[in-house]
Amino acid sequence: MPISHLFLVLLVVVIWGLNFIFIKLGLEEIPPLLLCAVRFLLASIPAIFFIKLPKAPFRTVALYGLVMFALQFAFVFTGMHVGMTPGMASIIIQVQVFFSIIFAAIVLGEKPSSWQIMGALVSFTGIALVALHFEKNISLLGFLFILAAAATFGLGNLITRKTKNINMISLVVWGSFVACIPMILLSLIIEGPAAMVQSYHHVTWVGISAVMYIVCASTWVGYGVWNWLLSRHSIGAIAPFTLLVPIVGVLGSVIFLNESMYPWKFAAGLLVVGGLIINLVGSRLFETKYTIRSIPVK
Repeated sequence: MPISHLFLVLLVVVIWGLNFIFIKLGLEEIPPLLLCAVRFLLASIPAIFFIKLPKAPFRTVALYGLVMFALQFAFVFTGMHVGMTPGMASIIIQVQVFFSIIFAAIVLGEKPSSWQIMGALVSFTGIALVALHFEKNISLLGFLFILAAAATFGLGNLITRKTKNINMISLVVWGSFVACIPMILLSLIIEGPAAMVQSYHHVTWVGISAVMYIVCASTWVGYGVWNWLLSRHSIGAIAPFTLLVPIVGVLGSVIFLNESMYPWKFAAGLLVVGGLIINLVGSRLFETKYTIRSIPVK
């Protein structure tokens, strides 16, 4: 991977790690489904009037918007609303790496290496450690919602891989437009019109700033760059970098939101990062070893 592409991956990692903090701030003033609807409404309008549809079947664009955006973030926002801290949410959602690799193996025939499997097992141990510590701020229901978000994230990665040579910003904008429609309807049905009116009258500059970060940084920049990278590299090469997201998420939550950093949280983070190191470094060592053995002896 070129250095410039590595820099872009790390940029997305920082943006998405801090995004959990802004989601939490936004949820303090706006209901989860409404926040999700507003996010994708602002991410698509007025942009759709200036950006053409991507050169892909509209069915693919719609599927991407419904899975990668509507489903994933409905689960994320609701999970954090019913019981999940920003730091722990950023760790749990990394299970998406496993879903990404599994879906890629089933549909695209990308066979996972032994190092990827080993790294996944180590990282999953960290995720399991989180599951053993449900409390007031980390509930079983919140855990399950974030886990469901991880599954849709992995499936969304697969859809992205099947979209070749298209304008990724266009995909994000039109995918957001598709996503905002069902989210508005769900918010009206589940949360009710009164919630919309109350949020409008009581939202502060904190809530507005949170929405703008979620729209501009996380959606436009984050997913635009992420999709561009996925169109040029395999899922196995890109997806594991998202395991760095919880490092940013946890540190940001501790620094800015005063989230308690218990020893088990630290251990869970080390296991997740340890799995990433095994995945990346182990694969490179294996490839080097294989190359050396392939040199003919004269």
